[in-house]
Amino acid sequence: MTKRPMIAVWFSCGAASAVAAKLTIQRYAATHEIRVVNNPVVNEDPDNLRFARDVAVWLGVEIEQAINPKFPSCDAVEVWERERYMAGVAGAPCTRALKKRARQAWELVNKPDFHVLGFTAEERGRHERFVRGERENVLPVLIDAGLTKEDCAALLVGEGLALPAIYLRGYPNANCIGCVKSQSPTYWNHVRRHDPLIFTERAEQSRRLGARLVKVKGERIFLDQLKVTDKGGSLKSLSFDCGIFCEEPPQPGSAGTEARA
Repeated sequence: MTKRPMIAVWFSCGAASAVAAKLTIQRYAATHEIRVVNNPVVNEDPDNLRFARDVAVWLGVEIEQAINPKFPSCDAVEVWERERYMAGVAGAPCTRALKKRARQAWELVNKPDFHVLGFTAEERGRHERFVRGERENVLPVLIDAGLTKEDCAALLVGEGLALPAIYLRGYPNANCIGCVKSQSPTYWNHVRRHDPLIFTERAEQSRRLGARLVKVKGERIFLDQLKVTDKGGSLKSLSFDCGIFCEEPPQPGSAGTEARA
């Protein structure tokens, strides 16, 4: 019997990647082997684990884990400490260590023929950049279906799945809480208000490592210098989703300036 080509669906514990997995199974399960894979990160909201279990039941498949053997703890805090670096023009080391390197280790063993990610209709540009810079064999199932992030969330709710609790606390994605990829004072004050312990931990570590994570009026400052009245863009407009497509360095002229002292 001829081996069927394999599609790896990268599930990030977000609504979009959950729907992407569902569409992939519906469209390709008869002709392809479908593997749904997650990069676990302990710094995400604990309810992400509940959501992943619910999604696995909804999909009718096991969700596998891809872990970087150099960081079996899957802890971004450990990555920053060992690297002595949190974020900057080259991106965030946690993304490379816990997402990209973990994905590459999984690929080396399993050798997928195609990939599916949670790129939505409004993210066609990000999909095209990923195809140019990382992988050509990406199936844009959500883009082809014309589904936005909001569409994906509504679809899950309509199916009776409770969205990850982090969305209900006003965060724009299901990333780690206190994502160092964000420079926004609006975001960091949101973390301070809803998850004060994590804000305090990020402030202490970033000060100790010399990482100026937040930008206020064009100037990089430490988190412990951020005023509660400092504001940036609207939270819902921010886009720093942490997935295997997040490792591109900022383009010339972008806002991705150095985050170290």
